[in-house]
Amino acid sequence: MLAKTSELREREVVNILDGKKLGFTTDLEIDPGTGKIIAIVVPAPGKFRWLFGKAEEIVIPWRQIKKIGIDVILVDLPERVENGSYIDLS
Repeated sequence: MLAKTSELREREVVNILDGKKLGFTTDLEIDPGTGKIIAIVVPAPGKFRWLFGKAEEIVIPWRQIKKIGIDVILVDLPERVENGSYIDLS
């Protein structure tokens, strides 16, 4: 499935480990040498992030993207799971 970069911004990013919605893609990191996407960027949670200048961001490496669907991007981010609810069974 091919997608335009503008279409990626319309898809919500969800962590498959806890089902938490992380937000919508705001930017992409692209390798200038190859032209490949190396990461997607979503804003970090927080109501008042805009008060202090540049908003914090969550950079999600491409290898941690598990599925890009019609309206959602599923990612595997154990470091974003709160309260230790993630159990590693490997």
